[in-house]
Amino acid sequence: MKMALKTLFLSLLFMGVLLSPVMLSAQTPESTLTESGAPEDGDHPIDGIVEKKLTVEHRVLPYDDIREIDVFWEKRIWRVIDVREKMNKHFIFPERPLFKILLDAAINGDITVYSPEDDKFLHPLTSDEVAAQVSYMDTTITFDPETYEEIVEVVRNEINPEDIKRFRVKEDWFFDRETSTLQVRILGIAPIQDVTDDDGNFLYEKVMFWVYYPDAREVLAREKAYVEGNDASLTSWEDIMEMRYFSSYIYKESNVYDRRLKDYLSGVDLLLESERIKQSIFNFEQDLWSY
Repeated sequence: MKMALKTLFLSLLFMGVLLSPVMLSAQTPESTLTESGAPEDGDHPIDGIVEKKLTVEHRVLPYDDIREIDVFWEKRIWRVIDVREKMNKHFIFPERPLFKILLDAAINGDITVYSPEDDKFLHPLTSDEVAAQVSYMDTTITFDPETYEEIVEVVRNEINPEDIKRFRVKEDWFFDRETSTLQVRILGIAPIQDVTDDDGNFLYEKVMFWVYYPDAREVLAREKAYVEGNDASLTSWEDIMEMRYFSSYIYKESNVYDRRLKDYLSGVDLLLESERIKQSIFNFEQDLWSY
């Protein structure tokens, strides 16, 4: 009896070994190819070691609820992030620059952007208005090859993300009495375009639109930011902003005249005043304690 069971077991095992490749091949779906031999959409090779989903599935933690009575000191600051600085090169990463991320999210309706007329987030823009802000009309003249008649064509050109050299950031620094910590909250981000004449001479700065940062955190958290030295980094754009991994300078602080620094300073004095404001915020926190 034992001999018969052993023989039956070995037979089933032998059949399983032989049939398993056939069964596996029948169960494994084959890639569907087009007539050109390329895989269909959604069935393409992985561009890397594994398919990276952690950043896409990342969710942000909500801000702590701050009671108004616990904020006994607050200072509003406006600063400029210049993407041409070495520390800010990730802002213009060609594959996915920050301006392109904000623009796509605004046009798709994932975030609401606001009018560039002010930074108070009072006048939201529609998708069409956003598209109009980032494009310009150009006129070209061509000639009909048969009649030699002049043909005037109006062409809409999209702005090149490389033309965005700076970002404005609006933020509030405050001291939370409940936790005894000095904290900062970014309120808004605005891409800036340099407007030039036909000869390339600088005319003025143009604010494209304002993004209310707290509402954009979910979108930025799902966008991977380039980090030098480690392509496997899971750092998102929300991490970049919260960790303040950027270089910037202050161009305005809250004041009774609502003036910018350049309204009453120039040259090196602008940078020195920017550093003075930054140091005064640091000193405020340090002066609260006795050592």
